[in-house]
Amino acid sequence: MKRLGWIVSIGALAAMIGCTDMSPQTQGTVSGAALGAGAGAGIAAISGGDAWTGAIIGGAAGGVAGNIRGRQ
Repeated sequence: MKRLGWIVSIGALAAMIGCTDMSPQTQGTVSGAALGAGAGAGIAAISGGDAWTGAIIGGAAGGVAGNIRGRQ
């Protein structure tokens, strides 16, 4: 479990550093997808579903919502 925490932390740090040169629309898409994937996995795990399926669906929905929000 400790290893998973380190992997997630390093991935999050790399994502934050990589977002500095992105347009607002691209940042919204990436942020929305990341938040959606996390929320989808969490909701699926709590409700007894497959966390990977929840992450995929949540990531897709979050990416679309973030893209729309980033255009404004």
